[in-house]
Amino acid sequence: MESFSNFFGPTWPLVWTLAKIVAIVLPIMGCVAYLTLAERKVIGFMQVRLGPNRVTFFGIRWLGGLAQPIADALKLLTKEIIIPSGANKVLFLMAPVLSLMPALAAWAVIPFDPELVLANVDAGLLYVMAITSMGVYGVIIAGWASNSKYAFLGCLRSAAQIVSYEIAMGFALVGVLMMSHSLNLVDIVKQQQGGLGALSWNFIPLFPMFIVYLISGVAETNRAPFDVAEGESEIVAGFHVEYSGMAFAVFFLAEYANMILVSTLTAVMFLGGWLSPVPFLPDGFPWLVAKVGFVLFLFLWFRATFPRYRYDQIMRLGWKVFIPVTLVWLMVIGGWMQTPYWPWK
Repeated sequence: MESFSNFFGPTWPLVWTLAKIVAIVLPIMGCVAYLTLAERKVIGFMQVRLGPNRVTFFGIRWLGGLAQPIADALKLLTKEIIIPSGANKVLFLMAPVLSLMPALAAWAVIPFDPELVLANVDAGLLYVMAITSMGVYGVIIAGWASNSKYAFLGCLRSAAQIVSYEIAMGFALVGVLMMSHSLNLVDIVKQQQGGLGALSWNFIPLFPMFIVYLISGVAETNRAPFDVAEGESEIVAGFHVEYSGMAFAVFFLAEYANMILVSTLTAVMFLGGWLSPVPFLPDGFPWLVAKVGFVLFLFLWFRATFPRYRYDQIMRLGWKVFIPVTLVWLMVIGGWMQTPYWPWK
């Protein structure tokens, strides 16, 4: 490190920060690509569809179709980006970037272990809530700039849905804040460290909050059964109906990057992050990977098994169920913490 520092001189802090950003973003993009393959495999298995589970790698069966995401990327790269004649061209091309940017920027404060974090800031949780709430702008701008009624209907649906479920997610995170007394994500994980392993994690005292946050995360990412913003049978793919080629691919990347982000945040705030579930095994990054993989599997499971909800059902669930549940449980937790019977001290 010292030799690199001497070589780059005063620009070394900037170079080192950029290197860490690349080291985070590139694996995430790789995970996004192969999450699409995992989704095909998992849903194909659950729905007993043979095609996704029989695809090969240039005829090599045991490699299991590892070239499929690469083929998809090459196909989208070679397709033309067609901009509708009545569209606002600047906003039309800016919208996919605005959707992907928050999903990547939030990783700046995500801790992978006690020392491995790009920016260990005290207001990390506040930063995550602020930056992820910007993702809705990409959807709204895409629907409006496309000059299409179907796209506009999709973006209006998405805006209402995201705002509704963000309130419930925010209240769920207030419970995490009450448990940890900190907005720092590293401190939130360390607060879950106890001699009881998984029994010390936040998902036990905050179980209703955990369920609300997980389901709201599915709604925030516009994933089935909350994919009314893209309702193919109703509004012809919704807000991105006019997009093609790499512009469409960026929306696709943003959806899967948001899935990974929500899964990681769920693991960090409710499932102990990098902490081991049993006291006799060491903590470490592999535990975080396993927990994120488990939550991602739930995303795929939901898509494979649940039909799309009606829009009024989605709004009713967010406003009349999730928000009251989180408010009631916040009062329960607040009162419980003031008694001598609170075990998570």
